[in-house]
This record gives sequence, structure tokens and C-alpha cells, in this order.
Amino acid sequence: MANIKHLLESQPEPRAILQKIGTIAAAHKKEVYVVGGVVRDLFLNRPLKEIDLMVVGDGIEFAKIIANKMGIKKVVPFPKFSTAHIPSKPIPIEVAAAREEAYDDNSRKPKSVVYTDLKGDLLRRDFTVNAMAMDITPDHFGDLHDPHGGVQDLLAKRLVTPLDPDETFSEDPLRMIRGAYFASKLGFTIDDECLASMKRQADRITIVSQERITTEFCKILATDKPSVGLTILQDVGLMAHVFPEIHVMHGMDQTGEWHHKDIFDHTLQVVDNAAVLSDKMEIRFAALVHDIAKPNTRRVDKRKGYTFHGHDAVGERMLNKVAKRMKLSNQLRDYLKKLTLLHLRPIALAKKEITDSAVRRVMVAAGEDLDDLLTLCRADITTKNPHKVKKYMGNFERVETKMQDVTERDALKSFQSPVRGDEIMKVCGVTEGRVVGQIKSAIEAAILDENIDNTYEAAYDYFMSIKDEYLNKGDESE
Repeated sequence: MANIKHLLESQPEPRAILQKIGTIAAAHKKEVYVVGGVVRDLFLNRPLKEIDLMVVGDGIEFAKIIANKMGIKKVVPFPKFSTAHIPSKPIPIEVAAAREEAYDDNSRKPKSVVYTDLKGDLLRRDFTVNAMAMDITPDHFGDLHDPHGGVQDLLAKRLVTPLDPDETFSEDPLRMIRGAYFASKLGFTIDDECLASMKRQADRITIVSQERITTEFCKILATDKPSVGLTILQDVGLMAHVFPEIHVMHGMDQTGEWHHKDIFDHTLQVVDNAAVLSDKMEIRFAALVHDIAKPNTRRVDKRKGYTFHGHDAVGERMLNKVAKRMKLSNQLRDYLKKLTLLHLRPIALAKKEITDSAVRRVMVAAGEDLDDLLTLCRADITTKNPHKVKKYMGNFERVETKMQDVTERDALKSFQSPVRGDEIMKVCGVTEGRVVGQIKSAIEAAILDENIDNTYEAAYDYFMSIKDEYLNKGDESE
């Protein structure tokens, strides 16, 4: 039997933790292994960010023993699956009982959990590269258990299921999305039989909870080259269920100065560009949805070809429905809406003479997300024509230079009318409502357009000169 303890030599801290847990296991006569992604990442020389343990027996009981011996007070149990989370630092520990699961045809939730041994536990894993285990008890520390040829598949950079793929994906359809994630994360190729099975069973993804789907989808976006996983989702038919608004982009032509012909291909290139420019998953998500309304707004112009007028504003509205369906946080929803609505604004500045007021307007609208908006705009340049890129970037960099004046930017991020709402209500004798907001916006616009100075005195004088106009409009609308 192969021994792989040498793979831990470059990671002394995880090695020490595993040795300590192995000693605890031996003292309590427990059969314990480190499993799955931990073993895979050891072979790939990736730093261990979490330790996944499998124990033959009660997982929660052993987790409590570990925590007690290591002086950790908190254990988070999941009794239904006999698993527990130990929030240890710097590396958290997951402890699970060796188990097999049986599923209903119409639910991803297991209808029963049967405790088993090492062999049975590894058989239920998603892919062979994740179906390996390493013994951590002192007498066998480092002994590798690889019954399904995971090392061979690692070397071949291939994703294969331990069981027949129809069985593996049918019992837990989320594994299909995880396959796309691992392909994207590791640069591996999914086995042809697995891909064929994914195509046959794509519609079974609908039995999986939306929260789990969204989590795995965002993990794809967080990889170094998200287009790999996103393309797999499209090719096997999963995108139609997971993100139909992106699915319909495939094969849809567009004409444009800076873009690929196909909207789907362009979108994936923007996502990959964003991944090169930033590690922030949220920017990559914004890159994915920035043209989400193009299929809905596509029209044919005899002179210009395809047009997509208003796709920024329409897309911003569409994201309300998308966010609700995908169960995105309100914070992420608002962020995606803002960047989608504004993604054409800096580009428009680059195509014409740049005025200070136009730049200020974009900066105020973007607020704290200005840098992310600029990153998205850079990522949105996908033309292969070097002359066009150079010309475009030259203009765009001038826009960025103006925006990067720190003093001005910081002031504009918190920009608001010097005359506040309570004063407007008091002077005008009105209560809070639309008219107050309209007057404040008019004052702010006058400052941004440099029609008045950004001082209280100038703003108050302007307010007094326009208030009756807005009050009369309010009376008329009633």
C-alpha cells in the first residue's frame, strides 16, 4: 500500500493537526481517515484550508472527543447525518461518519442514511479524485486508500465517477454542477460517459434546493477561468435550468465595435477577463449579467445591424426577478443592478469629449463601487483588433485618470445636497415625499453641472429660486 505522508512535508501545521487527531483516535480505538478533497489537494500540492475527516462510527461523538482534547469549546453537530463542524483555527475541521445514503427520485435529500465502512463511504463520493482516503492513526499514518483509481485520474486530469454516472448523478444531481466546478477549478476534463449522463439527466437538477445550486454556481465564478465551467453547464443543458437568461444568449448574434459576434461567447470572455483583473467573485457575477437584457432588447437596424437600446436599464430591472429566483442576498442584488445599469456610462465617456460634469455624474452614481465598475468596463473590451484596443484604452485611461483623483472621488462618494430634506420640508411646508426628493436631486444636478458652487449658500439660493416650480408641479399632479 502506498504511503503519502511525504506530501504533508510542505504543510507542517496541517500535518501536526492530523497527527494529533490520529493519536486521539488510536487512544479511543477509532478508525479515522482524512478524505476527499484534502487527499486530492495534497497530490496537487494545494494548501489545505479545511480538514475533512471520516470516522467509522459516530461522527458527532468523535468530534466532541477531538474538541475536548484540543481545548476547543464549540462543536456544531448535524445529527441527521452524524456529522459535525469544529471551528478550529487556523484550519476548521469537519468530522463525518462513514455512511451510505438512499435518495427519493424527486428529492436530493436522502430518505435514509446507513452507516458503513471505508469502502462503502468512498463508493458514494462524486468523483474518483475525491474518493481517496489517508489513514491518520499513528501506526498507519499516510497509508493511502484509493479503490477507484483516483491517483490515476488525477494524473490524467480526468473527472470520472466511482459508480455508473447515471447512478451517481441521479441520486445527487448537484454533482453535475460540481463536475463543472471541478473542471473549472482544477483544469480537468470530464469523462465522455459522464458528460453524456449529465445531458440525459440535466432536468433532474430541478429537485435540488436553489440555495445549494447558487452556492455551487458562485464557486464556478470564483475559479481562475470561469468560462470552463459555464460552458459545460451550457453544453450539457444545465444552464437552461440554472440560469435561463444566460442560456438564451447562446447562438444569438450581435454586431458591435468592441465585441464578439455571439452574445454568449462575448459574455464568457468578459467573465474571464474580469477573473484576470480581480479575485472578487461579485465582479465576475456582474460581468456575467451585464448584458443580460440583450436578448430581450435586440432589434434590427438597416444601417447599424443589431441594436440593443436600453439593455442596461432593462437588465437592471430583470435582476430583481433573477435575484429572487436564485435567492441572492439583497446586497449582491443591489450591487449587480448598479453595475448593470452603469456599465455603458464610462464607455460612453471614452467615446466623446469628456467633461468634468459627465465624469462626476458617473462617479456619484457608482459611489463606493466605482473601482469595480471600472474593472467591469475594462473586462468588457473583447475585440481582437489591437488597433481598436489601443485607441479605446487610450480614451478610457484618460477617463480613469480623472476619476482617480482621490480627493475629488472621496468627496463625491458621499456627495449630497447641502440643503437637507428636513430644511426643504420646513421652508416649503410639506411632509416627506416625492417633491422633496425632486428638489434635492435638482440641487445636486446643478452642482454636478457646475451651474452653482458646491456650498450651502449657493445651494440654498438655488433652492429658493426653484422651489415654487416643483411645489406647483406637485399640486398639479394631485
